[in-house]
Amino acid sequence: MKNKLPSFIECYRKLISIPSVSSTDRSLDCSNKILINVLANWFDDLGLKVELNSIPNTNNKFNLLAKTRDKLGGLMLTGHTDTVPFDPIFWKYDPFTLTEFNNKLYGLGTVDMKGFFAFVVDVLCDINIKKLQKPLYILATADEETTMIGANIFSRSTKLRPDFAIIGEPTSLKPVCEHRGYISSIIRVSGKSGHSSIFYSDINTIELMQKVIFNLIKLRDFFKKNKYNKFTKPHLIVNFGCIKGGDVANRVCSYCELHLDIRFIPSITINDVNELVNKVLKPITIKWGNRITIETLYPPIPAYKCSTDNIFIKKIQKLLNKNLEVVNYCTEAPFIQQLCPTVVFGPGSIKQAHQPNEFMHMSYIKPTYNSIHRIINHFCN
Repeated sequence: MKNKLPSFIECYRKLISIPSVSSTDRSLDCSNKILINVLANWFDDLGLKVELNSIPNTNNKFNLLAKTRDKLGGLMLTGHTDTVPFDPIFWKYDPFTLTEFNNKLYGLGTVDMKGFFAFVVDVLCDINIKKLQKPLYILATADEETTMIGANIFSRSTKLRPDFAIIGEPTSLKPVCEHRGYISSIIRVSGKSGHSSIFYSDINTIELMQKVIFNLIKLRDFFKKNKYNKFTKPHLIVNFGCIKGGDVANRVCSYCELHLDIRFIPSITINDVNELVNKVLKPITIKWGNRITIETLYPPIPAYKCSTDNIFIKKIQKLLNKNLEVVNYCTEAPFIQQLCPTVVFGPGSIKQAHQPNEFMHMSYIKPTYNSIHRIINHFCN
């Protein structure tokens, strides 16, 4: 008999309506406490034991762990509760109102990834959790879109060791077994300001930054020639995401900063990437000394790769009847995998993530429900 909780669409609508933006900009950053409390109440009503854990040094953020019982093994379904910031100018719908149009459900977090929790709640309404023979865990984390501190802290503090974990990121319902790591840095250049008419007596940081960018492009171009057959792009992806410097045309720019994003395959470590960047910039840093500094924007995330020989990985592949895939984006998998074999698998397309007018196509609803239902029954019975 179906548990008396809100319908799937009502759960979905409620989750989308709660702002839970993560950002290093304090004016945009939100607590996820309200959303966590909503999930906690639903899982409590479903008969799961619920634990809330405050994340230190954050804007009142929490992890949630809901579980059926305390035993060895079982299945963990996990995802993050936060979203990226948004620009209302580019949204034709209210980001916090689940809007249906042309077989699409629009809203901030519909695919990345509040929708996953709505599916989990809906499936659990149709399962008698008391009859599950192995534990089922639901983990909802904080700050995946910035620091990933929620998953990081959980993986370092928990004693849980499930048999298997699924992270419900939008993979178009294809199981993902491997993805890139991520490093985000700020390169700062300090110079000496002055009047543009006496240009050569001062140090223009825009020109120095141009030299930095030129050398980093050389690094990127080198790796274009070194492709990794599992990925659609080279070993190393280098992106220049944001640059700031100067104020008026008739003044020599005394400060410039560049926000840099580097993504790398599992055979390359975080230390490898840092050494490559330092090496390629060494001719510039030697000449200009402490005028050029490199700092971390977000904590670096290692690349992820699960063993395709693992028995539980083989089981999920057979259960879903789909081949394992690799992707270029990054998830919490490197942290969750410290606990147990982990696969990334969820509804919606990654092409919608971080986009204005984010949407979940309604064609995902039935197959997602069926997949999650089948996975829980398989790994918990």
